[in-house]
Amino acid sequence: MIYTFAANLVKLILTLFGRLRVHQKENIPKEKDGYVIACTHTGWVDILWLGVSMLPTKIHYMAKKELFKSKGLKWLMEHLNAFPVDRENPGPSTIKVPRRLLAEGKVVGIFPSGTRTSEEVPLKRGAVTIAGHSKVPILPVAYTGPNNFTDLFKRVKPHIIYGEPIYLPEDMSKKEGMEVMMEQLNVALNQLQEQLREK
Repeated sequence: MIYTFAANLVKLILTLFGRLRVHQKENIPKEKDGYVIACTHTGWVDILWLGVSMLPTKIHYMAKKELFKSKGLKWLMEHLNAFPVDRENPGPSTIKVPRRLLAEGKVVGIFPSGTRTSEEVPLKRGAVTIAGHSKVPILPVAYTGPNNFTDLFKRVKPHIIYGEPIYLPEDMSKKEGMEVMMEQLNVALNQLQEQLREK
């Protein structure tokens, strides 16, 4: 209830600065099973636009645990379907929550960093690990557009593009299959970003 209200309010506000262009939305899985979204990430605006572009589907976001420290922010994050992750010390428990959500047919959103290269590989590997163990596809997504308030006021045009879902190969071991998924995710995100540059 709060998620849908908040998402529609965000859509109304963001649209004042420029209408979102969504490309290849037909690639979003139609079935009711869960899947992982791996979206490029360069600021806080892409998180909001991704949520808006997926409506009425709700995304359960992995968020850094620091955002859950204050009671007010913790309440807000939980009602926006976010759950905390310790990025500094990820352990086996890190994938328990997303695996449960995926088993329930829900969508889990993970943001491999687009600019902080030191985080790029571990976060992509996290998306692959969760998807691989849960036996669900990864939906690669790329974003270009405003990253902050300055960009919004400059009316930088936002674009989101959806790639084709990436599935765990069935003809090889899980470990080998996840390495293939990792390579495919890297290629897909790079290609999607290149496609957006040409828009």
